[in-house]
Amino acid sequence: MLKLIISSFIIMNLVGIYIMKVDKKKAKLKQYRISEGTLWLVAFLFGAVGMTLGMKLFRHKTKHFQFKYGLPFLSIVEIGLFLYLINLLS
Repeated sequence: MLKLIISSFIIMNLVGIYIMKVDKKKAKLKQYRISEGTLWLVAFLFGAVGMTLGMKLFRHKTKHFQFKYGLPFLSIVEIGLFLYLINLLS
């Protein structure tokens, strides 16, 4: 169970980084974008840390208040919950 939680956390955060990269590329090319609902869904499914990193790396969504402050806040909550679960199961 512990390995499943750790690997899920890692995978979702890699997805978070990737989805921010793809959306930034689509924005530059003026293509159809990934919806904010989808971005938030990935964030709430434990991808917020990766999305926050992606936001910083690709300078994407940094002017949007809800992303600029919401993603880092959600990241802290998710890290805390992740550490709690790891501690509980180990």
